[in-house]
Amino acid sequence: MTDPVAPEPEREVDGPKRRGMTRRKHTVLKVLLASSLVLALLTSLGVVYLYRHLNGNLTVVDIEGQLTDRPDKESVDEPQQPLNILVMGSDDRDQEGNNIDGLTGGGQRSDTTILFHLSGDRERAYGVSIPRDTIVDRPDCIDAQGETIPGATDAMWNEAFNVGGPTCTVQQFEELTDVFIDHIVVVDFAGFEDMVDAIDGVPVCIPEDINDPAHGINIPAGTREIEGREALNYVRARYTLGDGSDISRIKRQQAFIAAMAKKVISADTLARVDRLVGFLNAATQSLTVDEDLENVVKIARIGVGFNGIGLDNIKFLTAPNAYYPTDSEFSGRVYLEKSADRLWRELAADEPLSKRFTGDAISAGKVPGQGGKKDKARPKNPDKAAERAEEAQRNGLCA
Repeated sequence: MTDPVAPEPEREVDGPKRRGMTRRKHTVLKVLLASSLVLALLTSLGVVYLYRHLNGNLTVVDIEGQLTDRPDKESVDEPQQPLNILVMGSDDRDQEGNNIDGLTGGGQRSDTTILFHLSGDRERAYGVSIPRDTIVDRPDCIDAQGETIPGATDAMWNEAFNVGGPTCTVQQFEELTDVFIDHIVVVDFAGFEDMVDAIDGVPVCIPEDINDPAHGINIPAGTREIEGREALNYVRARYTLGDGSDISRIKRQQAFIAAMAKKVISADTLARVDRLVGFLNAATQSLTVDEDLENVVKIARIGVGFNGIGLDNIKFLTAPNAYYPTDSEFSGRVYLEKSADRLWRELAADEPLSKRFTGDAISAGKVPGQGGKKDKARPKNPDKAAERAEEAQRNGLCA
């Protein structure tokens, strides 16, 4: 006898299961959608916060109305116009960590003055340093209150910053060089320390121990990444490294900035959000800029201009200079040589700089002492190689 067909409870079970799974899918989708919306909202709020925070870090000064007798800005037939940015390092003695030289009397001077020139075709960038010990005729300038600050003859270059801040330095630079300055950036050296920390240090090669008890500087020799106070001490050290001159210190600063630029541009920094945000936060906290660079978007647009420039085409050099005779009243100080006039003309016209100016330049692509194929290759000209090694030793750099 055939058994009666048993009911199919599975269908009754299967039906509710399918309906349950559908509801579960809908629930999951809703959770995912809600999570995505919350994440997008938090991200956008984070971007807005970060944007406002970074902008709030910047110190902005209005210099346009304080400058007089400005040179013409030459126009070039390029997709973009060239940019000249005058960068000054502030050694404000009243700020903790800045006054490494132990000077008294308060106030501030600019230990470092660098003209950054970005070419109109965005294929070249030059950083041209002017020694702080350069003797010049300082012109009259106008302070923030509209008062005229009298000029002076035979003044040291960095006195302009001390008496009138960045605007007086711009006035002095433009009158000396006839090069129009588009933007200014003042870097607080104490904040510079945080910038280096944010990218976990900068690689340097130190050929000899730096021992300067008078200024609290003690840095052992070696090739490694330095950060924090050690990095700040390194870029400020002078008297016990190389020939002890300001010119050799400038060379070390150029090498350090080149190495720093190389690391910031590298994938390690750009791909790490924590490093990038930390660097931007530290950088903006230590910057004073002109009113045309009042927010990070405007600064970023200039940064984008460096995208097409290879590291080898970012070069650092010093304006041609020479020391006064030892029997001169300016013994130990320097003056700009006549050839500097040609340098300024080439920059103003946005021309590639002549080999006479870039022959011993430091590039971000090849920082002294950091190795590379060119360092290991047999030199074609042994005499030239020996000359460069001697120059590196004089400047406290590795060959």
